[in-house]
Amino acid sequence: MALDRIENLLEKYFEAETNIAEEKELKDYFASSDIAPHLEQYKPIFGYAVQAKQEQFTAKIQLNTIKRKRLVWLSVAASVAILLGVGLFTFTHYNQPQTPNLGTYDDPKVAFRETQKALAMISESVNKGIGSMNYLNEYEQSKNKIFKK
Repeated sequence: MALDRIENLLEKYFEAETNIAEEKELKDYFASSDIAPHLEQYKPIFGYAVQAKQEQFTAKIQLNTIKRKRLVWLSVAASVAILLGVGLFTFTHYNQPQTPNLGTYDDPKVAFRETQKALAMISESVNKGIGSMNYLNEYEQSKNKIFKK
């Protein structure tokens, strides 16, 4: 009768229909010494759980402190490099000789000629803009004729 029950429980186990109490019963049966010869093949499946409970992890776990130390030193080195770069840029930028002011003339005649050139160039650009406005005026007049306000 007990052997029939074990065989039925095995069928249920492989069909994934057993509950925890039935699985414990199977583990207890296969942990005992009197197992039916035709069921010996299933002993490693259920004996593994008992064996796994008795195993202890004894290896020493090494933490990655070396990588952390490298990361700290790398961040310190990067900070120093950035500070040196900013300092060098600031030092060279502010210690350059000042260029002379290029917008002044000693001779008033030369200054007058250069001012006339600059104003002529500005006037030319303004005249181009005004010429473009003529097209807009024509458009506006045509639109008003068509839509008659």
